[in-house]
Amino acid sequence: MRHLAVFVLAWWTLPSAALARDIYVNNVAGDDRFDGTAPVTQGARMGPCRTLAHALKLADKGDRVILAATSRPYRESVTLQAGRHSGTAEHPFEIVGSGAVLDGLADVPEGIWKHVGDEVYRFSPPRMSFQLLYLDGRPATRVPVGPTDLGLPPLKPLQWCLFQRDVYFRPEGGRTPGSYRLEYCALPVGITMYEVRNVVIRDLIVQGFQLDGINAHDGVFDALLKRVTCRGNARSGISIGG
Repeated sequence: MRHLAVFVLAWWTLPSAALARDIYVNNVAGDDRFDGTAPVTQGARMGPCRTLAHALKLADKGDRVILAATSRPYRESVTLQAGRHSGTAEHPFEIVGSGAVLDGLADVPEGIWKHVGDEVYRFSPPRMSFQLLYLDGRPATRVPVGPTDLGLPPLKPLQWCLFQRDVYFRPEGGRTPGSYRLEYCALPVGITMYEVRNVVIRDLIVQGFQLDGINAHDGVFDALLKRVTCRGNARSGISIGG
């Protein structure tokens, strides 16, 4: 019994990082009813999660969340927060993007555009402080508007501007905005980190968010972004404060 007691004590004193696990995410083949323990479906409950948000609900200290790079972007806004989303220097909490895209865009509804004259159309996005208009998957050409400008600037075909919190766009002659693939920044921040330590985010593209691609909001220590591309976000790619 003495030997058994010593063994049990030794097991309980092992670092918690020894119990860290991999959680898999696939936004095409996954299901948030799965447990995330396998990259492919292996039964009624075993397989990848569908969303990064659900994987983070399952994750604990020192775990690794692995995204599959599929043909679709992950259209999500998530937060790493105090408690379960930290790690240690030896075993950091990781998000492995595998080249996947985390995307904050949404389609501009065709019927929302209003013609304002001179082949220019307008729509009012739900969130107004920062915004970008995407055309065919890339930021469209923007005409800047100064804080003291009182009128709408002239727009050439396929140009846009943000004026008095509305988006203005000029299509090519004879076309309407609904004939293009137009998207706007609908989600606020790609990844927010709050009160976490020893976090690694790698091999991920973060784009199309209304504020920031990645925001280290407060109390973040020893966070590493490795081969992370933040592009086409309306306020900033990476924001650090607090």
